[in-house]
Amino acid sequence: MTSLILVLQIFLALGLGFLSAKKLPVPVQKLIFKILPYFSYLLLISVSLELFQALQQLQHPLYILKPALLIALLTSLGSFLVCLFAYQWLDRSSVKGSISLHLFLKAIKNISYALLALMAGAGIGWLIKLSGNEYSFNSWYLLLVFILLIGVELAHTHFDRAWLSWKILVVPLAAFIGSGLAALLCIPLLQSYTANEILALAQGYGWYSMSGILLSQIHSPQLGSIALLTDLFREVFAILLMYCIGWRFPRSAISSAGATSMDVTLAMVKQSCGTHYVPHAMMSGLILTLLAPLLISFFIFL
Repeated sequence: MTSLILVLQIFLALGLGFLSAKKLPVPVQKLIFKILPYFSYLLLISVSLELFQALQQLQHPLYILKPALLIALLTSLGSFLVCLFAYQWLDRSSVKGSISLHLFLKAIKNISYALLALMAGAGIGWLIKLSGNEYSFNSWYLLLVFILLIGVELAHTHFDRAWLSWKILVVPLAAFIGSGLAALLCIPLLQSYTANEILALAQGYGWYSMSGILLSQIHSPQLGSIALLTDLFREVFAILLMYCIGWRFPRSAISSAGATSMDVTLAMVKQSCGTHYVPHAMMSGLILTLLAPLLISFFIFL
């Protein structure tokens, strides 16, 4: 029920922005278009701050860091590669985006800004810790504002009907297959955990606020903590992939983003892959968001 409410909030914000776009005064519309590129960096700062907060709240962060990093890295790469190979087989012409020196330099600049934003978030968290103050940070409402602004921009964007093709389903399917294959690779490397536990940890698709709570309730607080870190790291890896090669392999980068492609990393999709791929990201993120809690529960009780 919680996942459904969150999804509804996202689509309500998107719909509100879309429907109200043409009714907004022209100066307001221009202001929205001007500030949108900077919103992604605000979200990156918030992701880094939440990761720092999560690490501070764990009793033994180093003990669970290895499985979290390993599963996050392999599932992100697995989703990316499976989607890449799938589109090479199904529709080679749609695999690669345009390439030029200008786009390459722009990608380098975006990566630099993204890393600076991540460091800024960690730095803010560290300063708050040094001050001795306790804090609880949640970027959800900031995210909803961004989604609303995206809706305004989408109302002024022309899309063809190609994104409604069944081939768009390859993106979330690749995330599922790639994550499953990555989990199988992790099983012999993480012998302290059962195959069911590793498979369940691989099904969060970056939705850390759900996976951490769900696994804490249906299994144990320790596995819930690993799930939280796994999906936080998966989100960070997806962001780095998006900025590094999302402009060249947009659908594969969206697949690696998992469920976050409809919310947090949507800003990076728009910035790195282009506005044309926003519907792809929304559709893939929606499907994986709905499936994630079901798949986690299925594999943990398998």
